[in-house]
Amino acid sequence: MFSNIVTEQLILRRLELSDAEGIYNYRSDSEVSRYQCWAPGSVAEIQSFIEDQLKLEPDTPGAWFQLAITIGSSGKLIGDLGLHTLVSERRQAEIGITLAPTFQGQGYATEALKGALEYLFVNLKKHRVIGSVDPRNLASIALMERVGMRKEAHMVESLWIKGNWADDLIYAILEREWATRKAERADTSI
Repeated sequence: MFSNIVTEQLILRRLELSDAEGIYNYRSDSEVSRYQCWAPGSVAEIQSFIEDQLKLEPDTPGAWFQLAITIGSSGKLIGDLGLHTLVSERRQAEIGITLAPTFQGQGYATEALKGALEYLFVNLKKHRVIGSVDPRNLASIALMERVGMRKEAHMVESLWIKGNWADDLIYAILEREWATRKAERADTSI
């Protein structure tokens, strides 16, 4: 059973039907969806997606479990974050994140991703978490590196996205690496 992920400034919670218009507004922005496989065609499509999401749990193999990223103090929706338990190895997960343009560059993505990694490693007992990113998406690459993920692979023209072949970078972090980073952060805050 999923419980909200609460960070210093954010709450990551299940999607709600009332989120559909907000998600559509930023996800249909061509700059936001530029490096993503999915751009919704309508608010109704998002509503249907949310209805399907309400039937899932975060550890459902093969399904993306999408969370709303909200400002804790106001409840304002600022983005979404996906968790995907791999079918081939349930102790591994993939993550993905999307923020509305007006909330980018303010540290929210870093905070949300750290909260998600903590949840995946501590609550769901994952061994390894990966992120897939287009090599042209420099902001996402910097985000993954900021949270301690390392580049493991660069696959050339391995994804067919929006009518073109695209390269794919794979970033990853192991649970023990996350635990070490967490301990180092705790030591420096004393």
